[in-house]
Amino acid sequence: MKKELTQKEQITYSINKKFRKTIWNPFIESVKTYKLICDGDKIAVCISGGKDSLLMAKLMQMLQKYSEIPFELEYIVMDPGYLPENRQKIIANAELLDIDIKIFDSDIFSSVENVKNSPCYLCARMRRGYLYEFAQSLGCNKIALGHHLDDVIETTVMAMFHGAQLQGMLPKLRSTNHPGMQLIRPLYMVSEEAICAWRDYNGLEFLQCACRFTEGVANESISSKRAETKKLLAELKKENPLICQNIFNSLHNVCLDTFCGYKTDGVRYDFNTIFEKGDN
Repeated sequence: MKKELTQKEQITYSINKKFRKTIWNPFIESVKTYKLICDGDKIAVCISGGKDSLLMAKLMQMLQKYSEIPFELEYIVMDPGYLPENRQKIIANAELLDIDIKIFDSDIFSSVENVKNSPCYLCARMRRGYLYEFAQSLGCNKIALGHHLDDVIETTVMAMFHGAQLQGMLPKLRSTNHPGMQLIRPLYMVSEEAICAWRDYNGLEFLQCACRFTEGVANESISSKRAETKKLLAELKKENPLICQNIFNSLHNVCLDTFCGYKTDGVRYDFNTIFEKGDN
């Protein structure tokens, strides 16, 4: 008689079986393609409480078990001022996924409470700084964030439409303010659709937006440029199912000599300078 799996076992089993092609394989491809993990790394897996970061934590845990490359993991949660029930939800989900988390407080929400211009941007910047510092205190040399394929694509489109620049989201980068630290994005090739399917298949409930300023507001109803971009891409996919993959692939196939200007290492080069140098 076949043994009935517990919910904890089912979550892991589903990644290995049902979602192997859509989650596990793209995750492994991201790690290998961009060399996100090296021998001896100690990585702080940053958990916000949402579906993306908790799935990432589970995948990293599974990889550590199977990998031939030895590396260490710390699962960290920064509480920027969550309501008690949201904090408890993160703890409960981490226990369900068998993730041993370390929680530290920062009270960022109070710091940005009275900021009128771009409080979300400031909050995100402060969060990352606190994560780097706490990770360093644990002896880590990398932090892992849960940005997925759709984040990469939407960021690229938003930069063009609203920022008047061609700019992507890198799978790995060095910290400018914390020497020796790197940031990695292990879900770089994993689609949000696959993550949602995994969540729903296992009957899991994660935080959507735990910011105290948007409490009680459905995440989908928050007016934002990202929400608009999601909607636009969804419409375009109806006509061309490959549109998002093509945008992603274009980030790996940039024809620099066809651009009128570019910026690298903080230095901007305009068309006339490039032309006179004979670089095009």
